[in-house]
Amino acid sequence: MKINEVVKKLNISHDTLRFYEKSGLLGVIKRDDSGFRNYNDSDLKRIEFILCMRNVGVPIEVLKQYMNLLDMGDDTIEQRKILLIEQKKEIDKKIKDMQAASKKLEYKINLYNEGKLDEYLKSGKN
Repeated sequence: MKINEVVKKLNISHDTLRFYEKSGLLGVIKRDDSGFRNYNDSDLKRIEFILCMRNVGVPIEVLKQYMNLLDMGDDTIEQRKILLIEQKKEIDKKIKDMQAASKKLEYKINLYNEGKLDEYLKSGKN
């Protein structure tokens, strides 16, 4: 699959895809006889994983570490698992924080709907 097909399929920019490649996150992308990148299904799965992790805020450096371990083979399975567990904990914390913020916003919106915003501000609640 050519780069234009990948960016269209995954709804990302050429720059993002090239950045992931230059960062070493994608490993070696095969090229055709003309020198054009030729992404395979494995490459696409890897890009999808990277996009998913980036969407929830996993840092590039953590992804590099994970991908480097992945490229080293099965001897790194336990290290990869630990890394993923750590990131899952971080994501779960973010979810909890976002749920709390969502409840706070819902509460404030309800105050607006009830015309009680002034009461809220005078009560000292945040």
